[in-house]
Amino acid sequence: LEEALEGRTRQIPFDAIQALDVVMRHLPSMTYTPVGRSFFSSPDGYYHPLGGGREVWFGFHQSVRPSQWKMMLNIDVSATAFYKAQPVIEFMCEVLDIRDINEQRKPLTDSQRVKFTKEIKGLKIEITHCGSMRRKYRVCNVTRRPAQMQSFPLQLENGQTVECTVAKYFLDKYKMKLRYPHLPCLQVGQEHKHTYLPLEVCNIVQGQRCIKKLTDMQTSTMIKATARSAPDREREINNLVRKADFNNDAYVQEFGLNISQSLMEVRGRVLPPPKLQYGGRTKQQALPNQGVWDMRGKQFFTGVEIREWAIACFAPSRTVREDALRNFTQQLQKISNDAGMPIIGQPCFCKYATGPDQVEPMFRYLKTTFPALQLVVVVLPGKTPVYAEVKRVGDTVLGMATQCVQAKNVNKTSPQTLSNLCLKINVKLGGVNSILLPSIRPKVFNEPVIFLGADVTHPPAVSNHSGDNKKPSIAAVVGSQDAHPSRYAATVRVQQHRQEIIHELCAMVKEHLVMFYKSTGGYKPHRIIIYRDGVSEGQFMHVLQHELTAIREACIKLEPDYKPGITFIVVQKRHHTRLFCADKKEQSGKSGNIPAGTTVDIGITHPTEFDFYLCSHQGIQGTSRPSHYHVLWDDNHFDADELQQLTYQLCHTYVRCTRSVSIPAPAYYAHLVAFRARYHLVEKEHDSGEGSHLSGGSEDRAPAAMARAITVHADTKKVMYFA
Repeated sequence: LEEALEGRTRQIPFDAIQALDVVMRHLPSMTYTPVGRSFFSSPDGYYHPLGGGREVWFGFHQSVRPSQWKMMLNIDVSATAFYKAQPVIEFMCEVLDIRDINEQRKPLTDSQRVKFTKEIKGLKIEITHCGSMRRKYRVCNVTRRPAQMQSFPLQLENGQTVECTVAKYFLDKYKMKLRYPHLPCLQVGQEHKHTYLPLEVCNIVQGQRCIKKLTDMQTSTMIKATARSAPDREREINNLVRKADFNNDAYVQEFGLNISQSLMEVRGRVLPPPKLQYGGRTKQQALPNQGVWDMRGKQFFTGVEIREWAIACFAPSRTVREDALRNFTQQLQKISNDAGMPIIGQPCFCKYATGPDQVEPMFRYLKTTFPALQLVVVVLPGKTPVYAEVKRVGDTVLGMATQCVQAKNVNKTSPQTLSNLCLKINVKLGGVNSILLPSIRPKVFNEPVIFLGADVTHPPAVSNHSGDNKKPSIAAVVGSQDAHPSRYAATVRVQQHRQEIIHELCAMVKEHLVMFYKSTGGYKPHRIIIYRDGVSEGQFMHVLQHELTAIREACIKLEPDYKPGITFIVVQKRHHTRLFCADKKEQSGKSGNIPAGTTVDIGITHPTEFDFYLCSHQGIQGTSRPSHYHVLWDDNHFDADELQQLTYQLCHTYVRCTRSVSIPAPAYYAHLVAFRARYHLVEKEHDSGEGSHLSGGSEDRAPAAMARAITVHADTKKVMYFA
């Protein structure tokens, strides 16, 4: 290990690091609840309920990492959602929004039962009716019948078997008259064993992490409870390290380890931001200040002229009145005109509609009646299945540009929201919002270069222990289409559930190289630079081997001797390295974070490989996580400086806002494309929220049908529909 840290050998002995990790984890593993690389303990002195039977637990992340000259201990505070240890009856009331269990005199309705089942399936419960014998079980289902009707085969003393109801069994065996005989039972253990327990004798076992997706409300509560400004987080980490007192841990001492009490100090630099070139009448340039700029007095580099457009309002006319639509139109026209994307004249169509079923007929009518139609503005009443249907019909069926807007933003317009809408509309119609000032770009731009962004999004890992059909993972690759780079094209595929490697990368890259050639008027990229998101350290070599080969193969399939240089960079946001300003004067913004453009490539980076941290965005809430870039392959012989500069500049080309974002635009776009494809997979028959998981959205469809569902219409493919 010492040889590796001092750079005398390239090979890092993984087992030696793992051994250190085991030693460091031994003590906390006995006192806390471990989750992955983190440790949590039950709430003490705080209580943050999330609703739905969930609550926030605080804890800390701990891992051992190699660095230059030394091993490092990575410590960070973290928080996650756990299920509250409480009676199952109370859990059910929280999930079903029942204020008082005594109100629930009737058996559960089907939809109540389905919702409750979805939440409790797979959780561990313990029984309370056998005194100190609190046996634990895992829930495999909720019975359709109430306890007074649910029967099971009971073996009598004389060897005879009779059917007996759960309620009667509890009365006979435990002298318990059930208080809620009209409520269902939990089926626990193995399905074929038919073990049923009344809800009232079960408690949720403490210390179970919630892996199901939090609702929007829960997520926002969670963020409010856990966001800490950078100085606060630094204090919390320091307190934690003091409390952990590693050097007095007997196991750590036994192995002769010693851990520094203070945070590692490293030198960072702040990269200069690029200037952005706008167009129109004023041809202004913008210089970002602390990661942010605005469009006041600037026009799009290439603004689209919108002559024919429509409004479809899916919010009822009592919520969004006609005069509100008129006012919205007026304000949008004013802002869009200032931005150099004039919306000319009144909409050629403006009608109210309800529900997802009316989307396709209405859009078909619009397409036939107004052949020159450029855009449909869709007003939505908050969260609704209409959104998925609008995108399915617009993106995949008819090839129409759609811009959704929330009813509340129509009723109360703000210049900021309208301006943000224009940023999206312009690129959906083929415009270019702004470009990097050509004269300040790195020298890699002197020859044709294509930027690829790639991401795989996985469905949530639902812990249904029955082998339920699994949703697919979605792989997306975007590729730049011009020299700026500002316009990107998208390719997307469904692949096997939770498969990390992009299965059809070769075909996707080939498609991008051809599109680049066509859209640039005959240039072949001399270099390919790919930003690959969503790969964990353990998968680096595996992914590189397969995907680098796939990219090379794509090139050779186009021309046997076409061999552009390839740079393969993995982007990671999900790690626990946090950077804090040593000097208070350098903190930026209300949250006291490191300034946008902060780069660190020594001290805490890998001893032998090419990697760096770059925090390209201005932290608004909580503590910024700097993105970690790991260059796994580089035929183009970039020096660290040029690659950091290039990466930082690409963070300024994201079209949806006038700020530098936390990862390069191509990686961000790949994520958006995959996310949009998820919506394309929602089947319109069963997205009524409730019960949709029974017919299971996309689980039971053949891969070919899913591949068709996410195939974007040829007209849509030409523009950045995913913005």
